[in-house]
Amino acid sequence: MKFSKLRQLMLVSAIGLVVATLFSGCQLVTIDFLFVATSASTISGSSTTCPNGAIETYAVDSESGAIRTGAPQVCSGGTTPVALAISPGYANLYVANQVNMNIVHFAVADNGVLTMKDSVTLAAAPVAMAVSPDGNTLYVVSGTTSATLSAYTLSSGAIGSAATTVSLTIPGYATDLMVPTGVTVLASGNAVYATAYDLSAYNPGGTTTSTATPGWVFGFATGSGGALTPTPGSPYNAGVKPSALTADPTNRFVYVTDFASNQLIGYGIYTGYTLSYLVNGPYKSGGEPAAVAIDPRGKFMYVSNSLDSTVTAYVIDLPTGTPSTAVNTTGSQTNTTDTQPVAVAVDPALGRFVYTANYLGNSVSGFQLNPTSGALKQTQATPYPTGQHPMAVVMVPHGNHSTQVVTP
Repeated sequence: MKFSKLRQLMLVSAIGLVVATLFSGCQLVTIDFLFVATSASTISGSSTTCPNGAIETYAVDSESGAIRTGAPQVCSGGTTPVALAISPGYANLYVANQVNMNIVHFAVADNGVLTMKDSVTLAAAPVAMAVSPDGNTLYVVSGTTSATLSAYTLSSGAIGSAATTVSLTIPGYATDLMVPTGVTVLASGNAVYATAYDLSAYNPGGTTTSTATPGWVFGFATGSGGALTPTPGSPYNAGVKPSALTADPTNRFVYVTDFASNQLIGYGIYTGYTLSYLVNGPYKSGGEPAAVAIDPRGKFMYVSNSLDSTVTAYVIDLPTGTPSTAVNTTGSQTNTTDTQPVAVAVDPALGRFVYTANYLGNSVSGFQLNPTSGALKQTQATPYPTGQHPMAVVMVPHGNHSTQVVTP
Protein backbone atom coordinates (compact mmCIF):
# COMPACT_ATOMS: atom_id res chain seq x y z
CA MET A 1 0.00 0.00 0.00
CA LYS A 2 2.73 2.43 1.01
CA PHE A 3 4.73 1.49 -2.11
CA SER A 4 1.67 2.16 -4.32
CA LYS A 5 1.11 5.59 -2.75
CA LEU A 6 4.78 6.38 -3.19
CA ARG A 7 4.58 5.55 -6.89
CA GLN A 8 1.48 7.73 -7.24
CA LEU A 9 3.29 10.60 -5.54
CA MET A 10 6.29 10.21 -7.81
CA LEU A 11 4.02 10.12 -10.87
CA VAL A 12 2.19 13.29 -9.81
CA SER A 13 5.50 15.04 -9.17
CA ALA A 14 6.83 13.99 -12.56
CA ILE A 15 3.71 15.24 -14.32
CA GLY A 16 3.95 18.53 -12.44
CA LEU A 17 7.57 18.94 -13.49
CA VAL A 18 6.73 18.31 -17.13
CA VAL A 19 3.84 20.78 -17.04
CA ALA A 20 6.02 23.41 -15.37
CA THR A 21 8.74 22.86 -17.95
CA LEU A 22 6.28 23.22 -20.81
CA PHE A 23 4.77 26.32 -19.25
CA SER A 24 8.12 28.01 -18.77
CA GLY A 25 9.12 27.04 -22.29
CA CYS A 26 6.05 28.85 -23.62
CA GLN A 27 6.71 32.04 -21.69
CA LEU A 28 7.65 35.03 -23.79
CA VAL A 29 10.90 36.70 -22.84
CA THR A 30 11.43 40.19 -24.20
CA ILE A 31 14.95 40.82 -25.47
CA ASP A 32 14.40 44.29 -26.99
CA PHE A 33 11.85 47.04 -27.40
CA LEU A 34 11.28 48.18 -30.95
CA PHE A 35 10.00 51.73 -31.56
CA VAL A 36 8.32 52.64 -34.85
CA ALA A 37 7.45 56.13 -36.08
CA THR A 38 4.19 56.20 -38.06
CA SER A 39 2.27 59.07 -39.67
CA ALA A 40 -0.99 57.89 -38.05
CA SER A 41 -1.61 55.06 -35.63
CA THR A 42 -4.28 52.41 -36.13
CA ILE A 43 -3.50 50.17 -33.16
CA SER A 44 -6.80 48.63 -32.10
CA GLY A 45 -7.84 49.06 -28.49
CA SER A 46 -5.40 51.89 -27.85
CA SER A 47 -6.63 54.60 -25.48
CA THR A 48 -4.46 57.19 -27.26
CA THR A 49 -5.41 58.50 -30.70
CA CYS A 50 -2.58 59.91 -32.80
CA PRO A 51 -3.96 60.97 -36.20
CA ASN A 52 -0.89 62.99 -37.22
CA GLY A 53 2.02 60.97 -35.89
CA ALA A 54 2.73 58.23 -33.36
CA ILE A 55 5.56 56.27 -31.79
CA GLU A 56 4.49 52.67 -31.41
CA THR A 57 6.24 50.25 -29.06
CA TYR A 58 6.70 46.54 -29.68
CA ALA A 59 8.35 43.81 -27.62
CA VAL A 60 10.77 41.39 -29.34
CA ASP A 61 10.61 37.73 -28.31
CA SER A 62 14.06 36.42 -27.43
CA GLU A 63 13.57 33.02 -29.07
CA SER A 64 11.64 33.66 -32.28
CA GLY A 65 12.20 37.35 -32.94
CA ALA A 66 8.44 37.78 -33.35
CA ILE A 67 7.15 41.13 -32.11
CA ARG A 68 3.99 41.94 -30.17
CA THR A 69 2.44 45.18 -28.96
CA GLY A 70 4.32 46.50 -25.94
CA ALA A 71 3.84 49.68 -23.93
CA PRO A 72 1.07 52.06 -25.02
CA GLN A 73 1.77 54.17 -28.07
CA VAL A 74 2.42 57.90 -27.69
CA CYS A 75 1.80 60.78 -30.06
CA SER A 76 4.99 61.99 -31.70
CA GLY A 77 4.52 65.62 -30.67
CA GLY A 78 4.07 66.77 -34.23
CA THR A 79 2.95 65.78 -37.71
CA THR A 80 4.71 63.21 -39.91
CA PRO A 81 7.60 61.83 -37.84
CA VAL A 82 10.41 60.90 -40.23
CA ALA A 83 13.37 59.96 -38.03
CA LEU A 84 14.22 58.43 -34.65
CA ALA A 85 17.43 58.47 -32.63
CA ILE A 86 18.32 56.81 -29.33
CA SER A 87 20.89 57.98 -26.78
CA PRO A 88 23.78 55.92 -25.39
CA GLY A 89 22.43 53.98 -22.44
CA TYR A 90 19.05 53.87 -24.18
CA ALA A 91 17.36 56.26 -21.74
CA ASN A 92 16.33 58.94 -24.25
CA LEU A 93 14.48 58.80 -27.58
CA TYR A 94 14.37 61.67 -30.08
CA VAL A 95 11.68 62.05 -32.73
CA ALA A 96 11.95 64.38 -35.75
CA ASN A 97 8.58 65.67 -37.01
CA GLN A 98 8.76 66.97 -40.56
CA VAL A 99 5.66 69.19 -40.84
CA ASN A 100 6.08 70.92 -37.47
CA MET A 101 9.83 71.21 -38.02
CA ASN A 102 10.51 70.09 -34.46
CA ILE A 103 12.39 67.44 -32.50
CA VAL A 104 10.72 65.95 -29.46
CA HIS A 105 12.53 64.24 -26.59
CA PHE A 106 11.04 61.22 -24.78
CA ALA A 107 12.37 59.46 -21.70
CA VAL A 108 12.50 55.66 -22.08
CA ALA A 109 11.52 53.63 -19.00
CA ASP A 110 12.82 50.12 -18.27
CA ASN A 111 9.47 48.67 -19.39
CA GLY A 112 9.52 50.56 -22.70
CA VAL A 113 7.08 53.29 -21.64
CA LEU A 114 7.77 56.64 -23.32
CA THR A 115 7.25 59.97 -21.55
CA MET A 116 7.45 63.26 -23.44
CA LYS A 117 9.96 65.63 -21.84
CA ASP A 118 10.88 68.61 -24.06
CA SER A 119 11.24 69.76 -27.67
CA VAL A 120 13.00 72.22 -29.95
CA THR A 121 11.76 73.89 -33.14
CA LEU A 122 14.06 74.15 -36.16
CA ALA A 123 14.21 76.69 -38.98
CA ALA A 124 13.61 73.94 -41.57
CA ALA A 125 12.20 70.42 -41.69
CA PRO A 126 14.43 67.81 -39.98
CA VAL A 127 15.49 64.81 -42.04
CA ALA A 128 17.83 62.63 -39.94
CA MET A 129 19.52 62.57 -36.51
CA ALA A 130 22.37 60.96 -34.59
CA VAL A 131 23.43 61.18 -30.94
CA SER A 132 27.08 61.45 -29.94
CA PRO A 133 28.51 58.49 -27.97
CA ASP A 134 28.88 60.61 -24.83
CA GLY A 135 25.21 61.62 -25.04
CA ASN A 136 26.04 65.34 -24.99
CA THR A 137 25.24 66.27 -28.59
CA LEU A 138 22.36 65.67 -31.00
CA TYR A 139 23.35 66.05 -34.66
CA VAL A 140 20.51 66.99 -37.01
CA VAL A 141 20.40 67.48 -40.78
CA SER A 142 17.52 69.61 -41.98
CA GLY A 143 16.14 71.42 -45.02
CA THR A 144 14.35 70.67 -48.28
CA THR A 145 16.33 72.85 -50.69
CA SER A 146 19.08 74.18 -48.40
CA ALA A 147 20.93 71.55 -46.37
CA THR A 148 22.08 72.27 -42.82
CA LEU A 149 23.90 70.25 -40.16
CA SER A 150 23.29 71.41 -36.58
CA ALA A 151 24.81 70.26 -33.28
CA TYR A 152 22.34 70.63 -30.38
CA THR A 153 23.56 70.37 -26.81
CA LEU A 154 22.05 67.69 -24.60
CA SER A 155 21.91 67.78 -20.80
CA SER A 156 20.64 64.62 -19.11
CA GLY A 157 18.76 64.00 -22.34
CA ALA A 158 17.11 67.44 -22.51
CA ILE A 159 17.58 69.31 -25.79
CA GLY A 160 19.37 72.65 -25.53
CA SER A 161 20.25 75.23 -28.14
CA ALA A 162 22.16 74.70 -31.37
CA ALA A 163 25.81 75.12 -30.46
CA THR A 164 26.92 74.95 -34.10
CA THR A 165 25.13 75.17 -37.44
CA VAL A 166 26.89 74.67 -40.79
CA SER A 167 25.57 74.80 -44.33
CA LEU A 168 26.20 71.80 -46.57
CA THR A 169 27.24 73.42 -49.84
CA ILE A 170 29.43 72.29 -52.72
CA PRO A 171 32.57 74.32 -53.42
CA GLY A 172 32.03 76.30 -56.62
CA TYR A 173 28.27 75.70 -56.55
CA ALA A 174 27.24 77.58 -53.43
CA THR A 175 23.83 78.58 -54.82
CA ASP A 176 22.78 75.05 -55.83
CA LEU A 177 19.73 73.56 -54.11
CA MET A 178 20.85 70.85 -51.67
CA VAL A 179 18.72 68.11 -50.08
CA PRO A 180 20.12 66.43 -46.93
CA THR A 181 19.44 62.71 -46.47
CA GLY A 182 21.41 61.26 -43.57
CA VAL A 183 23.86 61.73 -40.70
CA THR A 184 26.06 59.43 -38.63
CA VAL A 185 28.65 59.91 -35.90
CA LEU A 186 31.68 57.72 -35.24
CA ALA A 187 31.65 55.42 -32.23
CA SER A 188 34.62 57.42 -30.94
CA GLY A 189 32.62 60.64 -31.27
CA ASN A 190 35.54 62.31 -33.05
CA ALA A 191 33.82 62.89 -36.40
CA VAL A 192 30.37 63.21 -37.91
CA TYR A 193 29.35 62.66 -41.53
CA ALA A 194 26.27 63.82 -43.43
CA THR A 195 24.93 63.02 -46.90
CA ALA A 196 23.12 65.29 -49.33
CA TYR A 197 22.39 65.50 -53.05
CA ASP A 198 22.35 68.47 -55.41
CA LEU A 199 18.77 69.08 -56.55
CA SER A 200 20.04 71.57 -59.13
CA ALA A 201 22.09 68.79 -60.76
CA TYR A 202 19.82 65.78 -60.15
CA ASN A 203 16.09 66.39 -60.58
CA PRO A 204 14.30 63.47 -62.30
CA GLY A 205 11.24 64.70 -64.15
CA GLY A 206 12.31 68.33 -63.70
CA THR A 207 14.91 70.71 -64.98
CA THR A 208 18.54 70.96 -63.92
CA THR A 209 20.61 74.13 -63.75
CA SER A 210 23.96 72.84 -62.50
CA THR A 211 26.77 70.68 -63.83
CA ALA A 212 27.92 69.67 -60.36
CA THR A 213 28.31 66.05 -59.30
CA PRO A 214 24.95 65.26 -57.62
CA GLY A 215 25.84 63.10 -54.60
CA TRP A 216 28.04 64.13 -51.66
CA VAL A 217 29.11 63.14 -48.16
CA PHE A 218 30.34 65.90 -45.84
CA GLY A 219 32.84 65.19 -43.06
CA PHE A 220 33.45 67.18 -39.87
CA ALA A 221 35.82 66.65 -36.98
CA THR A 222 34.08 67.36 -33.68
CA GLY A 223 35.39 69.61 -30.95
CA SER A 224 34.43 70.97 -27.56
CA GLY A 225 31.22 72.94 -27.30
CA GLY A 226 29.79 71.32 -30.43
CA ALA A 227 32.45 72.73 -32.77
CA LEU A 228 32.47 71.24 -36.28
CA THR A 229 35.58 71.51 -38.47
CA PRO A 230 35.48 70.25 -42.08
CA THR A 231 37.74 67.27 -42.61
CA PRO A 232 40.47 67.56 -45.29
CA GLY A 233 38.99 67.12 -48.77
CA SER A 234 35.38 67.38 -47.61
CA PRO A 235 32.88 67.10 -49.23
CA TYR A 236 33.48 63.74 -50.94
CA ASN A 237 31.71 62.35 -53.99
CA ALA A 238 28.90 59.95 -53.09
CA GLY A 239 27.29 58.72 -56.29
CA VAL A 240 24.09 60.27 -57.61
CA LYS A 241 21.54 60.33 -54.79
CA PRO A 242 22.94 59.22 -51.44
CA SER A 243 20.04 58.16 -49.23
CA ALA A 244 21.57 56.94 -45.95
CA LEU A 245 24.90 56.22 -44.29
CA THR A 246 26.44 54.41 -41.35
CA ALA A 247 29.87 53.94 -39.76
CA ASP A 248 31.32 50.68 -38.48
CA PRO A 249 31.92 50.30 -34.70
CA THR A 250 35.72 50.32 -35.13
CA ASN A 251 35.81 53.89 -36.57
CA ARG A 252 37.49 52.69 -39.75
CA PHE A 253 34.79 52.67 -42.42
CA VAL A 254 31.77 54.62 -43.64
CA TYR A 255 29.11 53.20 -45.98
CA VAL A 256 26.63 55.19 -48.07
CA THR A 257 23.62 53.91 -50.03
CA ASP A 258 23.06 55.41 -53.49
CA PHE A 259 19.31 55.40 -54.15
CA ALA A 260 19.58 56.35 -57.83
CA SER A 261 22.39 53.97 -58.82
CA ASN A 262 21.32 50.89 -56.83
CA GLN A 263 24.64 50.57 -55.07
CA LEU A 264 26.50 50.77 -51.77
CA ILE A 265 29.60 52.97 -51.58
CA GLY A 266 32.35 52.22 -49.07
CA TYR A 267 34.98 54.59 -47.66
CA GLY A 268 38.01 54.14 -45.46
CA ILE A 269 38.61 56.66 -42.68
CA TYR A 270 42.14 58.04 -42.63
CA THR A 271 44.23 60.72 -40.89
CA GLY A 272 42.16 63.76 -40.01
CA TYR A 273 39.00 61.69 -40.51
CA THR A 274 39.23 62.09 -44.27
CA LEU A 275 37.34 59.63 -46.45
CA SER A 276 38.71 57.68 -49.38
CA TYR A 277 36.91 55.12 -51.56
CA LEU A 278 37.45 51.45 -50.77
CA VAL A 279 39.42 50.18 -53.76
CA ASN A 280 37.00 47.54 -55.04
CA GLY A 281 33.73 49.44 -54.65
CA PRO A 282 31.00 50.41 -55.21
CA TYR A 283 28.94 47.33 -54.36
CA LYS A 284 25.67 46.24 -55.90
CA SER A 285 22.49 46.55 -53.84
CA GLY A 286 18.84 46.01 -54.65
CA GLY A 287 16.58 48.58 -56.26
CA GLU A 288 16.53 52.05 -54.65
CA PRO A 289 18.38 51.34 -51.39
CA ALA A 290 16.93 53.55 -48.67
CA ALA A 291 18.62 52.57 -45.40
CA VAL A 292 21.66 50.73 -44.03
CA ALA A 293 22.61 49.23 -40.65
CA ILE A 294 25.59 47.28 -39.25
CA ASP A 295 25.26 44.61 -36.56
CA PRO A 296 26.90 45.22 -33.13
CA ARG A 297 29.81 42.93 -34.00
CA GLY A 298 30.72 45.05 -37.02
CA LYS A 299 30.71 41.88 -39.16
CA PHE A 300 27.46 42.12 -41.10
CA MET A 301 25.65 44.90 -42.94
CA TYR A 302 22.04 45.11 -44.09
CA VAL A 303 20.53 47.42 -46.73
CA SER A 304 16.78 47.84 -47.20
CA ASN A 305 15.81 48.26 -50.86
CA SER A 306 12.62 50.30 -51.22
CA LEU A 307 11.87 49.44 -54.85
CA ASP A 308 12.48 45.68 -54.60
CA SER A 309 10.98 45.33 -51.11
CA THR A 310 14.02 43.35 -50.03
CA VAL A 311 16.99 43.41 -47.67
CA THR A 312 20.50 42.85 -49.03
CA ALA A 313 22.89 41.18 -46.59
CA TYR A 314 26.68 41.57 -46.67
CA VAL A 315 29.61 40.13 -44.73
CA ILE A 316 32.21 42.83 -43.95
CA ASP A 317 35.82 41.80 -44.32
CA LEU A 318 37.20 43.22 -41.06
CA PRO A 319 40.77 43.96 -42.24
CA THR A 320 39.72 45.82 -45.42
CA GLY A 321 36.11 46.88 -44.81
CA THR A 322 35.01 45.26 -48.07
CA PRO A 323 31.39 44.06 -48.07
CA SER A 324 31.34 40.56 -49.55
CA THR A 325 28.88 39.16 -52.02
CA ALA A 326 25.42 39.24 -50.49
CA VAL A 327 24.52 36.24 -48.34
CA ASN A 328 21.22 34.44 -47.89
CA THR A 329 20.14 31.03 -46.61
CA THR A 330 18.35 30.24 -49.88
CA GLY A 331 21.30 31.16 -52.05
CA SER A 332 19.56 34.18 -53.55
CA GLN A 333 20.79 37.75 -53.17
CA THR A 334 17.83 39.19 -51.30
CA ASN A 335 15.33 38.67 -48.50
CA THR A 336 11.72 39.64 -49.09
CA THR A 337 10.02 42.26 -46.91
CA ASP A 338 6.62 43.87 -47.07
CA THR A 339 6.16 46.79 -49.49
CA GLN A 340 8.75 49.61 -49.61
CA PRO A 341 11.15 49.15 -46.66
CA VAL A 342 12.54 52.61 -45.87
CA ALA A 343 14.32 51.91 -42.57
CA VAL A 344 16.31 49.00 -41.11
CA ALA A 345 17.63 48.15 -37.63
CA VAL A 346 19.60 45.34 -35.98
CA ASP A 347 18.70 44.35 -32.42
CA PRO A 348 21.33 45.81 -30.07
CA ALA A 349 20.98 43.26 -27.26
CA LEU A 350 22.60 40.27 -28.94
CA GLY A 351 22.59 41.15 -32.64
CA ARG A 352 20.27 38.27 -33.53
CA PHE A 353 17.39 39.97 -35.34
CA VAL A 354 16.88 42.49 -38.16
CA TYR A 355 13.74 44.57 -38.77
CA THR A 356 12.53 46.91 -41.52
CA ALA A 357 9.85 49.60 -41.46
CA ASN A 358 7.72 49.17 -44.59
CA TYR A 359 6.21 52.49 -45.69
CA LEU A 360 3.54 51.24 -48.12
CA GLY A 361 3.07 47.90 -46.36
CA ASN A 362 2.09 49.64 -43.10
CA SER A 363 4.13 47.02 -41.32
CA VAL A 364 7.42 45.83 -39.86
CA SER A 365 9.23 42.83 -41.36
CA GLY A 366 11.42 40.65 -39.14
CA PHE A 367 14.41 38.38 -39.81
CA GLN A 368 16.58 36.10 -37.72
CA LEU A 369 20.29 36.80 -38.16
CA ASN A 370 22.70 33.89 -38.36
CA PRO A 371 25.63 35.08 -36.17
CA THR A 372 28.08 32.90 -38.09
CA SER A 373 27.20 33.64 -41.71
CA GLY A 374 25.13 36.82 -41.49
CA ALA A 375 22.34 35.15 -43.46
CA LEU A 376 18.73 36.04 -42.73
CA LYS A 377 15.54 34.06 -42.48
CA GLN A 378 12.09 35.42 -41.80
CA THR A 379 10.78 35.47 -38.25
CA GLN A 380 7.54 33.82 -37.25
CA ALA A 381 4.37 35.51 -38.55
CA THR A 382 6.22 38.35 -40.31
CA PRO A 383 5.26 40.99 -41.43
CA TYR A 384 3.67 42.64 -38.39
CA PRO A 385 1.01 45.35 -38.91
CA THR A 386 1.72 48.89 -37.70
CA GLY A 387 0.09 52.28 -38.09
CA GLN A 388 0.11 54.13 -41.38
CA HIS A 389 3.32 54.80 -43.30
CA PRO A 390 6.06 53.77 -40.86
CA MET A 391 9.16 55.83 -41.63
CA ALA A 392 11.71 55.00 -38.94
CA VAL A 393 12.63 52.28 -36.46
CA VAL A 394 15.04 52.07 -33.50
CA MET A 395 15.62 49.41 -30.85
CA VAL A 396 16.44 49.35 -27.13
CA PRO A 397 17.75 46.33 -25.16
CA HIS A 398 15.47 45.11 -22.39
CA GLY A 399 16.59 44.28 -18.86
CA ASN A 400 19.96 42.65 -18.29
CA HIS A 401 20.46 42.20 -22.04
CA SER A 402 21.57 45.82 -22.17
CA THR A 403 24.67 44.92 -20.12
CA GLN A 404 25.88 42.28 -22.53
CA VAL A 405 28.72 43.44 -24.76
CA VAL A 406 29.16 42.39 -28.38
CA THR A 407 32.42 43.55 -29.94
CA PRO A 408 33.71 43.43 -33.52
